[in-house]
Parts: sequence; C-alpha cells; structure tokens
Amino acid sequence: MMKKDAKIFVAGHRGLVGSAILNNLKKKGYTNFVLRTHEELDLCNQAAVTEFFDQEKPEYVFLAAAHVGGIVANSLYRADFIYRNLEIQNNVIYNSFRTGVKKLLFLGSTCIYPGNAPQPMKEDCLLTSELEYTNEPYALAKIAGLKMCESFNLQYNTNYIAVMPTNLYGPNDNFNLERSHVLPALIRKAHLGKQLMAGNWDEIRKDFNTAPVEGIDGNASQEAILEKLNKYGITQSTNGKVNVEIWGTGAPLREFLWSEDMADACVFIMENVDFADLKGNSKEVRNCHINIGTGKELSIKELAYLVAEKVGFEGNIVFNADKPDGTMRKLTDPSKLHSLGWKHKVELEDGIAMIYDWYRNK
Repeated sequence: MMKKDAKIFVAGHRGLVGSAILNNLKKKGYTNFVLRTHEELDLCNQAAVTEFFDQEKPEYVFLAAAHVGGIVANSLYRADFIYRNLEIQNNVIYNSFRTGVKKLLFLGSTCIYPGNAPQPMKEDCLLTSELEYTNEPYALAKIAGLKMCESFNLQYNTNYIAVMPTNLYGPNDNFNLERSHVLPALIRKAHLGKQLMAGNWDEIRKDFNTAPVEGIDGNASQEAILEKLNKYGITQSTNGKVNVEIWGTGAPLREFLWSEDMADACVFIMENVDFADLKGNSKEVRNCHINIGTGKELSIKELAYLVAEKVGFEGNIVFNADKPDGTMRKLTDPSKLHSLGWKHKVELEDGIAMIYDWYRNK
C-alpha cells in the first residue's frame, strides 16, 4: 500500500491519462508529487532522465507519458511512434530500476492485440498473430514496454505492472484535428460543423484560437479558416447544409472508457495489486498485464450519430470508404480486472455530454 506522503512521479501529468491519474491521487489524499512538463524534462533525453531520477528518487512511478495519435497520425508518422515511445519507456523504466523505485505502473493500449484477435480480447491473445497495420509501430513499442516490465520483474524481482486501457476520452483530451483519436475528433468536427451551419464565426474563431489548425488561428481570414475546415472534412454546400466527413465506412466497432474511470482503475491497481498476484505458477510467465475497459462496444457510425445528438449538430455525416477503417473490432475482456475488484462507472452517453461541456468551457 502506498503511503499518502510517498513521493510519486506521474510522467505525462498534463495529458489525458496523466492528468486524470494525478487528480485521482489528489482526491484520495496523496500529497507528495514530483512533476515535470515536457519543456522541463524531455523523457526521450537519456541523460536528462538519468539526472532527474538521481536528484528526485521517486518511490512510485506512473508512466503515462507517450507519443500518441489516431489513425491519421499513426499512418503518417510511423517512425516517430515507434522511436519516441521506445525512448520514453526505456529511459523511465530503466532509471526506475536503477534508483530503486518501489512500484511502477506502465500504461499501454489495447492496440497491442492482433488485428484478428478473438473478441472480446483476453490478455492471453497477445502475440498470437499479426498486428493491425496502421498502428503497428505504436503497438510494437507498447508491447516492448510491457515485456520490459515483465522481464525486470522476473530477473530482478521488481514490482512493475502493465495495464492496457481501451480507447480513452475525457478532460485534457487531444482535439488536434490531425493527431486526435476518433472521439475527440468527432466532437470537435461536430462542434465546428454546428457553428458553421449557424454562421457563428465568433465561436469558430474562438475554437481556432484555442487550438490552431496547422498554424491557422482565429485571427486568420475567413477564407483561410474555411480552407482548413474543408481539408479536415467540414464542408458547407450552397444550401447552407454542412457535411462532416469521417474516415472509413463507419462499420468498425469500438469501446470507450472515461479517462477518470481509467485513472481510478490505475490507482486501485497500484494500491492493491502486485506482480506476484498476476504471474501465476507456470514456468513460462506471460501476459501478466491487465486490460482496463468496459466490455461494451458500438460502431463508429453509431458513435458519430450519438456525438451529433449530444453536440446538437444537424448537418450530414458522410463516411469516406476510400479511407482506411483500421481494426474492425477490438473489444477488451476486462474480467481479470473485475476479478481483482474494480469496474467502470461512467457510461458513454453521459461521458460524451460531459466531455463536450468540458471542451466548450475549457
């Protein structure tokens, strides 16, 4: 059990995952945090990470920092996704070992599982067949991190636990149209489409000022903003109706978890679960990671219409079947986590309304 004054390093504390974990820890009474922004500590810089651990010597580490993105980013920046994530993981996990960190939680993703994995996906389907092509570099990096934790535990008797959350959404999500995951991208596109249809340029400019698109902010000309909207599939016809384009057919099924639920699961695991509880008695120790999910799914098409309803977008949703769908289905089996004593609380319909309120008010 972690003491309330134990020194805790949350790597990536300003992101979707890390900020939710930090908030959960604070709510539960933890008080002693060591935090660094990316500007203060580049986790890809081995010398800087080594110096940080030597100076701070945290007792517990949540490794929530990662180089992440959706299907567009994964397709375009394959080298970045494998190289940067390997660097972050290697530096943090090794230095945690070197300086005697008591316990570490490594966060991966359910994209580690094969593209044709049996559904729902249990932990033991890892490495049973090929990965889905578009996110293969990111998935390989996360598998390496999982195996690094497992291997240090087996060789050095450390207590590093890997968790694999399903698709997350929530406060501090990434709404960058080029790099965001499907749910925040849908919310932003629906919001911008709604404002464009209403001719509400003050709101559109406010949105672009908050999150510029390829360097174009709210001070740009209307023509420049429209060009970026069109590039990312938000177009207006002559009759005023707005179309929002979505990559793929809309057929793939996806599962979504509220980020604050994920954080609660992570802290629960750090407080109550050790590697010894997960490794079993087999000579060959594998698949000691834990899925974090809801076990519930819906299609991208259903998701798009649900988002449109919650946002109030009354235009057209258009699916571009010439673009890739990605994995057709990736539903987690969270039964291992359930057996350890934790289940999610926030359902998707409520979560979408909550994240849209957050997005509008941020």
